[in-house]
Amino acid sequence: MLGIKHFDSVKTISLILLIIFVIALLLSKNSQAVMRVMVGQEIKLRTAGFSQYQTEHFDIKFTANDEDYVPLIAEVAEDAYVSVSEVFGQQPLRRTTLVVYPDSSTLASSFGWDRDEKAMGVYWAGSIRILSPREWLTGTDIKKQFVEEGPMVHEFAHLMVDEITGGNYNRWWTEGIAQYVEKKITGFEFADPFANGRDLEYYSLSTLGKNFDKLDQQLAYWESLRLAEYIVKEYGEDYLFAINISLGEGNTMAIAIENSLGLAYPDFEQDFYHYVEKY
Repeated sequence: MLGIKHFDSVKTISLILLIIFVIALLLSKNSQAVMRVMVGQEIKLRTAGFSQYQTEHFDIKFTANDEDYVPLIAEVAEDAYVSVSEVFGQQPLRRTTLVVYPDSSTLASSFGWDRDEKAMGVYWAGSIRILSPREWLTGTDIKKQFVEEGPMVHEFAHLMVDEITGGNYNRWWTEGIAQYVEKKITGFEFADPFANGRDLEYYSLSTLGKNFDKLDQQLAYWESLRLAEYIVKEYGEDYLFAINISLGEGNTMAIAIENSLGLAYPDFEQDFYHYVEKY
């Protein structure tokens, strides 16, 4: 893996970290905080050979191949910090580690994924990992392309959801909000799964909650965005973020929606399905 220092005892160290993490998790009432600490240590270990550049709110770790892109990454990251924080109405409590991986296989391996797994960015436990813009930027206005097509706004929105809810959320919820915020700020939206004449279909919210990663990802992401937009359309944006606050108080998704929107969860589900069917 380019730019990553290898340790002969990396497996032993990883096992020790895992054991420490499990013990800490059992003893701690704040599993999110424990997870962030453990992931932070894992990143330090795996990126020991990376260089670091600090901005006002980010610690950017990168390899020599991407040194020329660091000013661009730093500027776009800080812009995302401001714009996303404004949408959420608050700022993160701490600095964010932003790791720039030189290629897709190195980014994938940082999560233990198959080396063929493709992603432009990933948020996990207080850190953001992105694929080097050097790998995909084209054209003359690379800043505009990086802002509109890159992962910074989307992944920073994930960070905000995680922080506000204390980690108490499911995938369709955070993906829906991240897409909503990204579309609002940059105008970007994933391709419509029904653009080529495919018949309209959707999953139950229960199915989305239990099996998100096993579902048709294009459809699952599309429905998650529709749900966020539905809440904003019918109730207002403040109510969308009020649900995050309720989740942060330890409520289930259903209770958080009931508390925030003032109606029974089964009624909310049915109203949403009717909205999707008319989309």
